[in-house]
Amino acid sequence: MAKNDRFEKVYSQGTMNITEIWVDKETGVNYVFHVSGYAGGMTPLLDREGKPVITTVVNR
Repeated sequence: MAKNDRFEKVYSQGTMNITEIWVDKETGVNYVFHVSGYAGGMTPLLDREGKPVITTVVNR
């Protein structure tokens, strides 16, 4: 299976209830991932105005 480097984990907290922030390196959109036990979900991280948080993408 090929390695996919599109997403980069930039923040992680917790051991049983895990919260992470992932950045899409192609679009710069930040996502929040939360898992608790066998349930989990991912959603775009939004600012106060309801717009997605976007990180500047630097082409390597």
